[in-house]
Amino acid sequence: MILALSILQHSFLNTVRQLFLFLLFPLALAMQCKKTDKTSSSTSSTEADLDVTVLASGFNHPWEILWGPDNFIWMTEREGKISRVNPSNGAVIPILDIAEVAAQGEGGLLGMVLHPTFNTTPHVYVVYNYNSGSGYSEKVVRYTYDGTTLLNPVTILTGINASTIHNGSRLLIIDNKLYISTGDAANANSAQNKSSLNGKLLRLNLDGTIPVDNPVPGNPYWTYGHRNAQGMVYANKRIYVSEHGPASDDEINIIEKGKNYGWPDVMGLCESNSERDFCSSNTNPIQAWTPTIAPCGMDYYNNNAIAQWKNSLLLTTLKDARLYQLKLDASFSKITSVNEYFTNEYGRLRDICISPAGVVYISTSNGRNDKIIAIKAR
Repeated sequence: MILALSILQHSFLNTVRQLFLFLLFPLALAMQCKKTDKTSSSTSSTEADLDVTVLASGFNHPWEILWGPDNFIWMTEREGKISRVNPSNGAVIPILDIAEVAAQGEGGLLGMVLHPTFNTTPHVYVVYNYNSGSGYSEKVVRYTYDGTTLLNPVTILTGINASTIHNGSRLLIIDNKLYISTGDAANANSAQNKSSLNGKLLRLNLDGTIPVDNPVPGNPYWTYGHRNAQGMVYANKRIYVSEHGPASDDEINIIEKGKNYGWPDVMGLCESNSERDFCSSNTNPIQAWTPTIAPCGMDYYNNNAIAQWKNSLLLTTLKDARLYQLKLDASFSKITSVNEYFTNEYGRLRDICISPAGVVYISTSNGRNDKIIAIKAR
């Protein structure tokens, strides 16, 4: 009798214990998941609900897309074409095919920027690679738009070395100064050589002369130590730049006058003792990726149309084939969270622009049938 009661008691306790574990396990699991989400600093859980359509297709490696004051998308293609794309119906209007452009490897027709007062000063600046007497080179040229085509080319800057890799190059105009990102053209040491135009962010007057307040008188460099900056945007009184690393350490940097951005001596965050010594007098990237993602075109989103993207850098990537949303903090100097979109849906993504209404456009970079894709809130 006593043995039977003991067995029943033991069985009852086991049943209670199993029931307790059954009820407790989901709660423990939920708490564990919640902790993981809360402590993760690399990915945000708030993603935008988006409506995505292909606006236009049939392009060959679009390199620059920008929103023009005429409410058209202006576009360069690497083989030398400049066009305007109607955002309402995707119609493509050719403007100019630059015969001098030589598309070799990653080289060709690259960045473009319009004069800030384009309606009264219809100047268009482009940067491209070509075959010069001294070999494969890069230069910046200014054209005048007559409402149909681009006329009267004026060379603004020559003497930039080019290669089949690492040519940059984005253009910005800020306070009537032209900023030009240049790659190291496969010669890493040029980035630290202040007499070289390569591996730099250059700053010129709009006529090509050198501003008197550049870091070194008579020298066009603004910053140095860059490997291959292919994304650049001005927002919040800052220049943000995306840069390709080697086998590691792609970067997002905030540009400061005269600073050394490290390449090839420092890659990514300042982690070793020698790198920390370097960054004590220079700068640390605000974001770095290893493995690399091949960051490219970048723009700043601050529109209510896609509320989740407000106060974010939007970054296209090639190798990683996705769009990154990099949420900024209130100081605009730190990235607080990261979201990823369109992973491998459209292939390599080269550039991005944003309409005043908050519609985002991205361009692919896959080959003969590249696309411009429109993104809106659903």
